[in-house]
Amino acid sequence: MKTILQAENVEKVYRVGSMDVAALRGVSLDLEEGEFLAIMGPSGCGKSTLLHLLGGLLTPSSGRIMIDGEDLTAASDAKRTDIRRRKIGFVFQRFNLFPTLTAEGNLRLAERIHAGGSNGGEDSSARRREVLSLLKLEDKMHHKPLELSGGEQQRVALARAIVNRPAIILADEPTGNLDSENSAIVLNMFQEMNYRFNQTIIMITHNPEAAAMCRRIVQMRDGQIVAPATGLQV
Repeated sequence: MKTILQAENVEKVYRVGSMDVAALRGVSLDLEEGEFLAIMGPSGCGKSTLLHLLGGLLTPSSGRIMIDGEDLTAASDAKRTDIRRRKIGFVFQRFNLFPTLTAEGNLRLAERIHAGGSNGGEDSSARRREVLSLLKLEDKMHHKPLELSGGEQQRVALARAIVNRPAIILADEPTGNLDSENSAIVLNMFQEMNYRFNQTIIMITHNPEAAAMCRRIVQMRDGQIVAPATGLQV
């Protein structure tokens, strides 16, 4: 199997007034292509900081992060942006949809960003329809976010993250604002994408039921991984 992500002894220290606060303390993590990983742990343990570092939204104080053979930590700001654009899809607890664009319009914008500002290829329209159909949104293509329920908005956000088939999807509490029915839909779609497209998914969650749908679980506490590769879920 191909290693798609490597984090080696990653540390992140924030300066708060006159004090240094360690958010991550030497985290190491390897993921193979096609893994579906849950990261669990109490609030404040460093889960979101780790996810933002893995996605190149933050830079570590020390350590190294490799994404599909490219050194994220040694890259310039422009290079990190390029790696994110080409290889990473984000799903956040807040949907972050553009309110003036339809569901399809939000996907079109993601395609343009992925393509560096140019229009997508000939198959982009078919790909959008396939993704929206997979997420049971084919009848919502022309609806704007305020015309959608919370669950539907999260599914549009998920569609936007996967429409360009990124190598890695990073999801930060993607069901945190959803009821049980919509949470189940979103989680089932993550599983479907993982199996169907072999996309590598890292999901932060407090929910044991959500974590149980992943293939592997790691536990974090006090800025460290305390239980790697245990409690495997298949």
